[in-house]
Amino acid sequence: MLGALDDTICAIATPPGEGGIGILRISGLHALDVASHVVRLRSGNALQDLPTHRLALADICADNTDVPAAGTKRTGALRFIDEALVVVMKGPHSFTGEDVVEVQCHGGPVILDQLCRGLISAGARLAAPGEFTKRAFLNGRLDLAQAEAVLDTIRAKTARSLTLAQSQRRGELSRHVEEIRSELVVALAHIEAALDFAEEDISFVRQDELLRLLDVTLQKLRRLLQSGRDGRIWREGAVVAILGRPNVGKSSLMNALLRSDRAIVTAIPGTTRDLLEESLSIDGIPVRLLDTAGIRMTDDPVEVEGIRRSRLAWTDADLALILLDGSQSLSESDRALLSEPGSTRALLVINKCDLPGQLSRGDLDRACPGHSAILEISATLSIGLDELRQAIRGRLMPGTWESNDGVLVTNLRHAVAIEQALQGVDQARQSVEAGRAGELIAMDLRIAADALGEITGVITTDEILDRVFAEFCIGK
Repeated sequence: MLGALDDTICAIATPPGEGGIGILRISGLHALDVASHVVRLRSGNALQDLPTHRLALADICADNTDVPAAGTKRTGALRFIDEALVVVMKGPHSFTGEDVVEVQCHGGPVILDQLCRGLISAGARLAAPGEFTKRAFLNGRLDLAQAEAVLDTIRAKTARSLTLAQSQRRGELSRHVEEIRSELVVALAHIEAALDFAEEDISFVRQDELLRLLDVTLQKLRRLLQSGRDGRIWREGAVVAILGRPNVGKSSLMNALLRSDRAIVTAIPGTTRDLLEESLSIDGIPVRLLDTAGIRMTDDPVEVEGIRRSRLAWTDADLALILLDGSQSLSESDRALLSEPGSTRALLVINKCDLPGQLSRGDLDRACPGHSAILEISATLSIGLDELRQAIRGRLMPGTWESNDGVLVTNLRHAVAIEQALQGVDQARQSVEAGRAGELIAMDLRIAADALGEITGVITTDEILDRVFAEFCIGK
């Protein structure tokens, strides 16, 4: 991330385009001085004298000429741009921990652009992506996991994913991780003290006590790591692919789940030739639903490509729905699909239950031994869809958030760090049990503690920071 930390930065904090309100944010050591070049309080008072965290009415002004003509100088005259509300938040009691000024004007792009240009002319520079949040981290307002949760809050797709993001932003994951790390640091301190006083024959920790502590730590780390899949789904959403031969009702099912006519439905086999993707929420879980091309033997090159993509979608999906036509006996295409290795991990869904049934459970048992529960629906009449939604939710999220003590790992970076910590503690336990040298045990525990420290940013590198904050938008 370019630029010095003592620079004064500015950025538009609202999305591009027209809006009723546009917000521009300034932060840094000279934020008040820079803002005073374009902000004129209606009260006539200086911006520097405005009480902190209090809105004030102001006029926004800019240089009379955007770009001076060749051979001329700026006149210094100001022209009125807009009226606005201005709030000063003096450090350290601000989001970044620095002096912050926010200007709330009308959300026209020309207004915001001219305001931003005026601030840059006054000595500010345009903020890099995530630089405001990065400064909040560097100034101790947030730890690294909390800073990442700010982005998760912005990107939350459902109410529950928002709740999870806010939980992490409040520091619940950080406290849980820091508790485990503190236990490791205490154990490490005892081991290193024993090494320092080895000649004094002083025992700082018994072997059975150390093994018990490491066992408890391993259990906590394993629970956190196991929560990673659920956390990823809450954060990023799950992929659910609808599979089946042509004309079993895949597009009709997609429309029924979405409650809209998103996919084209015809009686002509092979209508869907490419992946069709839509998003929805199933009991608070963000889901990317894929309608795929019907899988069958064909010589049509376009349809062959669609079928190839259907199989790739099945491989990458968190859950597949294998859809069958209950009004017909199993076809060869059905049998081929049910014999695929991944079919036992899919939900078998019999469509068209409103029509006379021709598909027996015995046929399914023989075609797909060990299959999961079978659900019967009618996509056109919306019969059995609530049960299907419950089954999808149960397969995607078999546990509950509360079963993980309210803490879920949602970030791949966190999961990798926990995996490293788990390996370090496990190796240390094996060394303790085998009676190996204390130096080896201490080294493994230090690796584990450092890995956990990377989650909260207690131990970090510029490379990690730049990678984390590069995902943010400018203005946050």
